[in-house]
Amino acid sequence: MGLKNYYTEMRAVRAQMYDATRDAAMQPGFGESMAAFWRRTVFSVKLIFLEKELITFAVLQWLCIAAGYYLWIQMLGWIPEEAWRQAAHSRGATPGDLILFAWSFVVVGLVAFPLGILSACMGAVHFLNRQGKESTIVECLKMVMPRAWPLWIFHWIDGWWTVMRILDRLPKKNSHTSAAQRALSEAVYYAWKIATIGILPGLVTGRGLVDAGKRSIGVVRNRLQDVILLRAGYSALCWIVGIGAYIGTIFFFRSFPDLVNWAAPVESQIYKFYFWVAVPMLSAVGIVVLFLRPIYIISSCDIYADYVHAQGENLMLPPPPPGSRKGDTAFAAAVLLAAAILLFMFLRDRLGLPALFLK
Repeated sequence: MGLKNYYTEMRAVRAQMYDATRDAAMQPGFGESMAAFWRRTVFSVKLIFLEKELITFAVLQWLCIAAGYYLWIQMLGWIPEEAWRQAAHSRGATPGDLILFAWSFVVVGLVAFPLGILSACMGAVHFLNRQGKESTIVECLKMVMPRAWPLWIFHWIDGWWTVMRILDRLPKKNSHTSAAQRALSEAVYYAWKIATIGILPGLVTGRGLVDAGKRSIGVVRNRLQDVILLRAGYSALCWIVGIGAYIGTIFFFRSFPDLVNWAAPVESQIYKFYFWVAVPMLSAVGIVVLFLRPIYIISSCDIYADYVHAQGENLMLPPPPPGSRKGDTAFAAAVLLAAAILLFMFLRDRLGLPALFLK
């Protein structure tokens, strides 16, 4: 019953956040959100230059995303041209659609493991610094690895939703989704991001996934204005970077027209296009991951710590559980998942994968 009640409460909070973000009185203006984010930036940047391991964690996140993207586009190169033509004239989901969907989900899950650990390490740096303790890469890993499973699960769910939202935002031909439907999806996603802002800090400070979710609900309800301002500023800057990436992609292909043979059938150029579009896209991702995301994570942890202090509680960082192997089992599971993906890649022809796309 505890998990069911938590799920019900989380949905209620998400609905509350959805209503709040659609209320004009609750929506911060662009200038207000930028000013609030800038105030948070001053503290975060000082911490980043003080604790250099934050830069290491950010760079590793960027590399993980780049590796995950490269892994994902491999499937595009395996799909026969005839399968792309069939899919273009199909009104329903094809076997190829289902295979690509499953591949995308698994790749996102694999990348979610290191991203979750590295994000939690950023939070650990903040909490250790706040308590005047030394923060090193080893100490941060010791602190977060016992909670590797809930970190992985949360970032897999959150990462999948984020990827789906990014893909949905891209311009499409013959799109049947109305502007109202897109706006609703965006608002629900935004509400989810606000409602879960305290989960990562809760996990870092030793709470389980359900308990961290409950604590996140408390953070949002008691520090709603701070949370909305932080998320609004971060989202606005991400949108600016995203628009810049879209414009940059156009200029990139105009500057290097020979990278893709635009005169050839579209089906034969899909892999090349997605391969080279990684240049402007991953540059934009680098701006977000290296500069904006560390500020967002540190600021969310700061809001969480202020909430705990306001509740009259001491923010105690848990020592690594003696004899705990939870982090080892999660790491082993991630390694096995990576091995299964690589095995699938090498055996795709023997498994008859190209033929499945043509069914």
